[in-house]
Amino acid sequence: MATETTSSCTGSNLLQPISEIINLPLDQVNFVVCQLFALLTAFWFRLYLHPSKTSPFIRHVVATLLGFYLALFCFGWYALHFLVQSGLTYSIMIFAGLEHMHKLCFIVALGYLSFCQITRVYVFDYGMYSADFTGPMMVITQKITSLAFEIHDGLMRKEEQLTPSQRCLAVRRMPSLLEYLSYNCNFMGILAGPTCSYNDYMAFIEGTAYQPRHLEANGKENGKYKQTEPSPKNDVISKLCTCAISLAIFLSVSKIFPVERSIDDKFIASTPFILQVLYLYLSMLATRPKYYFIWTLSDAINNAAGFGFNGYNKDGTPRWDLISNLRILDIEFATSFKMFLDNWNIQTALWLKRVCYERCPINPTAATFLLSAMWHGVYPGYYLTFLTGIGMTMAARALRHNIRPYFLGSTTHKSVYDVITWAGTQIAISYTVVPFVLLAVGPSLKFYRSWYCCIHMACLLLVLALPVKPRHLRAKEEQQQQNSLQGGLTGDHNSHSITDNNCNQKHKAT
Repeated sequence: MATETTSSCTGSNLLQPISEIINLPLDQVNFVVCQLFALLTAFWFRLYLHPSKTSPFIRHVVATLLGFYLALFCFGWYALHFLVQSGLTYSIMIFAGLEHMHKLCFIVALGYLSFCQITRVYVFDYGMYSADFTGPMMVITQKITSLAFEIHDGLMRKEEQLTPSQRCLAVRRMPSLLEYLSYNCNFMGILAGPTCSYNDYMAFIEGTAYQPRHLEANGKENGKYKQTEPSPKNDVISKLCTCAISLAIFLSVSKIFPVERSIDDKFIASTPFILQVLYLYLSMLATRPKYYFIWTLSDAINNAAGFGFNGYNKDGTPRWDLISNLRILDIEFATSFKMFLDNWNIQTALWLKRVCYERCPINPTAATFLLSAMWHGVYPGYYLTFLTGIGMTMAARALRHNIRPYFLGSTTHKSVYDVITWAGTQIAISYTVVPFVLLAVGPSLKFYRSWYCCIHMACLLLVLALPVKPRHLRAKEEQQQQNSLQGGLTGDHNSHSITDNNCNQKHKAT
């Protein structure tokens, strides 16, 4: 009954017949159809509302109104929460002092998100894990808090107090209400994001996104790419193909390897442990294409509108990965816990880094995982996953710093190390995120008990037995390694760096 009431209240019923035919929940059908509509609209937006043909004001108005329309279609009047959250925090930005504005915005935005998540889970339907109105609010929360810190950096802090990336991202004037709503609720990112920096979004709206990337690092114009504006056509087609493949894999494979089977008593009793490990890996592998589909489609929508240009590769082809949210091959072949996290939900990882990890004076790793759990929602499984993730990160760091140097002597040893760490990383990731999928405490703890909490124990032993250098010394070493490699970097290698490196490049170019 609760599910029927929620479905009727949170979106249009226009597509109900299609939902029944393909046997998928209505809210998911609404989401996909709205994203496809947004994709077509994005092409129109780029061609007919190009910055050379119309003003930023018109582009802001159209992007915002279309965003609200899609939100109302998908979520009904619950979309008003987007306006309430944005209105409350904008009032704080305008009327609160700059000294504490960023902290107040952070508390109010995250608090309002948590309130909505609590009411959705515990008032409406605990088990509803589908497209819901708090999903867009999660991205809006990222944008609100990022902008608040960027305004504080730009208007309150001195230049010498900022890191290079903070200096680049700093916002030097207070946005207007229209600019603020357009940034938070534009049609390209209202349903699935991804988040982006305010300066990058304004450059897209004003048509200046291509200009800094026409300059070489020495400040000279690169005439080779200056004459024509790069087209996102090839990248959009490639990403749409990735979406189609991901969706097909998810719909065909996810039901074959349900994660819930891992806690089935008969399965646990009759299946050898090594096969349980293999099944866990396959079941988690089968869940990821859903996220590949959602995030890649969202990236394609932004690219189709002309947002996401990130310079050129070494061969002169344009890169459209400025706000990409994942790198599939680097995820599936990750050889460390950090490598997996660095390539999964990239924009959220950057947000956590900028608003928490770089600014938290005490135990930033634990604080970042805790913030990530709070941001994701109130299901207990989220907290079990991210608490486990803290131990995994510490253990992986200790293991890498103490063991890896012994395998760098030859190519063969390095290959062996890569194979072992790939297998270990995939098992560790799968083990960690089981509660994230199961959501509830009981099933999650049942799974860990069936494994005798063996990976938890192994992490604890590694952290206690192996020394790890302090954070500031690790950062110094990483900086030295980065400096030593800079001379050999190419455009292809740079495709793995997103906004932070762009900031450094733009800072040098200007």
